[in-house]
Amino acid sequence: MTSPSQTAVSKTDTPGLGPDGLSKGKDRKGGELVGRSPGQLMWARFRRDRIGVISAYVVLFFFAVGLLAPVISALYGKDPYTRYGMLTPGLLTNGYPTQPNGGISSEFWFGIEPTLGRDVFMQLIYGIRTTLYTAVAITIASVLTAIVLGVAAGYFGGKIDYFIGRVIDLLMAFPNQLFFVAFVPVVGAVFVAPEDAMPTWLRATILILVMWFLGWMSLARLLRGTVLSLREREYIEAAKVSGASPARIVRRELLPNVVTPILVQTTYMLPNFVTSIAGLSFLGVGFVEPTPDWGRMFANAADYYRNDITYLFFPGLAMVIFIVAFNLLGDSVRDAFDPKRAR
Repeated sequence: MTSPSQTAVSKTDTPGLGPDGLSKGKDRKGGELVGRSPGQLMWARFRRDRIGVISAYVVLFFFAVGLLAPVISALYGKDPYTRYGMLTPGLLTNGYPTQPNGGISSEFWFGIEPTLGRDVFMQLIYGIRTTLYTAVAITIASVLTAIVLGVAAGYFGGKIDYFIGRVIDLLMAFPNQLFFVAFVPVVGAVFVAPEDAMPTWLRATILILVMWFLGWMSLARLLRGTVLSLREREYIEAAKVSGASPARIVRRELLPNVVTPILVQTTYMLPNFVTSIAGLSFLGVGFVEPTPDWGRMFANAADYYRNDITYLFFPGLAMVIFIVAFNLLGDSVRDAFDPKRAR
């Protein structure tokens, strides 16, 4: 009969087994089993989600289109500003495209714009560029602000938490859309004389600043609550006892544990900013002529849809696809970070 000590020795000496007899192993094909990090496990769960992967490709496609808009314009041979309907006789009749379906042809893939005769395809491509990258700038600024203030409030507590909390409560009392509509023109009037036209870069900067001002509070409050629960954990107390500075504790211990809510909330914030920017442009306080923009296209389509529904179809379809894809991507990212979720 084999003794317990002999059994322990045999396990230790067995190829493929560690000193505890369990730390190594072989898979069915004979390969050595290797442990995976939480990030690798998350990536593996995300890749198994077909809807999430497809949504990610759709989102990346939209960003690539916006980034490569000048290249697409050069290859296509047209731009979003030239009034082709006015320069070429026969393209417009009584202000509307002469050909059916909004003037769609091999020359104008998505047709031409009523009244002005600009190329709809180029308007849409550059509109995606304008709206998406403005929303990205607002999202980055809002997320960074939320991380700094939310983590500081949760970790330090006391007067810092009280002050930041009251600021968040105050800003969350503002009605966002009404604030945007009221203050974008006011802020613009401070920098530009009434008789001068506001430059596009300044208008974009004002949009970013105003929407960032009221865009970070929800994530900051979420991070504050998460950090409040984390700062009482044993490993945080151990880091304090070891003499680690607050900056090191926040950077090395807290931030890695709040990556999940940051990523998930970011995937929800960006499409919300996209729709807000489009809504402001639709109301006339966002981007204006001749800057291509999703919202401005919707505003123009409101005047044309009775006689030319095609002009509304393409920007509407593009925005719906993008918003749905980004929301599905957010759900997939959340599920991938949740190891307890059934698959």
